Amino acid sequence: MEDKILNILGSEDRAFGVTELESLLGINTVDGLKDLLKELNRLENEYKIYRTKKEKYMLFDKSNLKVGKLLGTKKGYAFVDIDGDEDVFIKEDNLNGAIDGDQVIVEITSKKGLKLEGRIVKVTIRKTKQFVGKVYYKNNKCLIDLDDKKVNINIIVDQDKTLGAVSGHKVIVRLLDRINNTNYRGAIIKILGHVDDPGVDILSIAAKYEIEPEFPKEVKDELKNIPSEVNESEYKGRTDLREQMIFTIDGDDTKDIDDAVSIEKLQNGNYKLGVHIADVSYYVKENSPLDKEAYKRGTSVYLANTVIPMLPHELSNGICSLNPNVDRLAISCVMEIDSTGEVVEYDIFESVIKSKIQMTYKKVNSILENNIVPNGYEPYVDSLKMMSELASILRANKVKKGYIDFDIDEAKVITNETGEAIDVKLRERGVGENLIEDFMIAANETVARHITYMEYPFIYRIHGEPSEEKINNFLNFVSLLGHPVHKMKKITPKAMQELLEELKGVKEYEILSSLLLRSMQKAVYDKNNIGHFGLASKCYTHFTSPIRRYPDTTVHRLLRTYLFDKNVNMDVIKYWDQKLASVALHSSERERASIECEREVDDMKMAEYMEKHIGEEFKGIISGVMSFGIFVELENKIEGLVKIDDLLDDYYTYDEASYSLIGNNNKRGYRLGDEVEVIVKSASKINHTIDFIIRG
Repeated sequence: MEDKILNILGSEDRAFGVTELESLLGINTVDGLKDLLKELNRLENEYKIYRTKKEKYMLFDKSNLKVGKLLGTKKGYAFVDIDGDEDVFIKEDNLNGAIDGDQVIVEITSKKGLKLEGRIVKVTIRKTKQFVGKVYYKNNKCLIDLDDKKVNINIIVDQDKTLGAVSGHKVIVRLLDRINNTNYRGAIIKILGHVDDPGVDILSIAAKYEIEPEFPKEVKDELKNIPSEVNESEYKGRTDLREQMIFTIDGDDTKDIDDAVSIEKLQNGNYKLGVHIADVSYYVKENSPLDKEAYKRGTSVYLANTVIPMLPHELSNGICSLNPNVDRLAISCVMEIDSTGEVVEYDIFESVIKSKIQMTYKKVNSILENNIVPNGYEPYVDSLKMMSELASILRANKVKKGYIDFDIDEAKVITNETGEAIDVKLRERGVGENLIEDFMIAANETVARHITYMEYPFIYRIHGEPSEEKINNFLNFVSLLGHPVHKMKKITPKAMQELLEELKGVKEYEILSSLLLRSMQKAVYDKNNIGHFGLASKCYTHFTSPIRRYPDTTVHRLLRTYLFDKNVNMDVIKYWDQKLASVALHSSERERASIECEREVDDMKMAEYMEKHIGEEFKGIISGVMSFGIFVELENKIEGLVKIDDLLDDYYTYDEASYSLIGNNNKRGYRLGDEVEVIVKSASKINHTIDFIIRG
């Protein structure tokens, strides 16, 4: 009946009454009318049709109503983001109780060219009912100063719902009901600590993204049954690799070690590369409290000096971690790779390993880049050099296929023992880091290809092709900057790679590389394979980090089901086919939340660091130009704003065509990529902001 109703409503640009629909559908019984009314009600609730004030029905898309996501601002007004349409501007007094992030129905009230204005009719999905803020008291009333200034509401907490919180406490507060306009009643559900306590700043941001540092009681209870050592009885059916030269390479402070590697040269000249991954799913049984909590978290989150793990430390740093000189259960992907970088043979199997040494990137780079061998690394030099040789071959093969290397530097915040930011440096990335990345990509592709060939339900890491419009907008922008580049006949990884090569050498390269990356789609998890555009890979998954990513744990579970247990009856296939869609969607959402949380913590810590450098001078490059000022990025990736009002040597206006600020008198102006010297005017850890002024 749904299709028939929608076809009728779509046939004309008007609303239809129930009696008219009855007639057109040929309904002539009371039961038929009841079914029609029930169907109309369902379609209305799903926002496929709209009921007018005169009780008539029309297609939702033909009404003045749209469904979108509310984007709040610190100034009170908001916008509604609508897929495939222009954003709708919403005045503060037309929000109707909607909050930043809510899914809403908006009525378009005026349209001037492409500029739309509207009012919120209804909140359909509340993004969250709990918020993070600081407690303060006024007139003996407990109030919450929310951390997120885009959420323009006032929360009053009755005395019996404060949990004893006092002024200065950072808390999580849940909305109970709306009193009027922007005033809500709430209840404090958790006290995070006092605003001045070490670590509370990070915990407050984590709480905003519903990232919980503590594990629930049922998970802690289950840990009592998890062993701290591998029992020899568990080796049955596994390939024993404990005598092989297998080792790990990680950062200096890594404690959760997912992956180990091994290598040898075969008589035919090919390489035998082993990638050995912690067998997390052996300990984390499906639907157990540990598994449900890992699914809920989706990923480990790395916040400055703090790690909020997906799995408790007893697993992530203990029995699952591939620590040196202890037996560990693993799933191994051993590949034979020829001189062109192609995997010609492979095997995927359950194993038991004993890592010989826990290497660090810094010491591996010392060998491979400077030929300086640290103490204890002498027995492994030949293997490391062979690995470096193979990694170069693998990378050349990836580049040949179109692998896109955006080559963007990342910042690392250095903190002291209390969590205070004391330095911000560029994250080092040498031969060792690239080597491990190349090996992990090879293993991920091999595992994905194997299951795809078998045509069983699976979870893929996909990265869609960027939209033609966004790429053309980027190319036009580059041309406006005075850098003519070739138009793309077809958007392919190879064409994107060639575009970056064309841009190398221009002063704005790093900024343009970053802008091009933002023009791409985001990589996500999906049960349907469309390939990975950025890696130029037809088939890709995440297999190599099951300690810190739930999709990887799921991939291991699927390998055990399909390959090791050979459990592939129709019920199993149907079960995983249904389950993987929700696993992929939820994992993608939690990954997005963790990335946003990590960025917000970095912004806050960078502002905290710059609070101690007010008045000091730095060199930077203009990374963005807006009508209200210019953004300047320092050499260590810290970014601050020079407000247009602080450009006192001239009167500047924004030239949209050239993305620059032009001086009325000197015509010199400021444009993207210009090198400038700035002085730190102000910084606010609370607001996560840094302001510069141009050095005169």
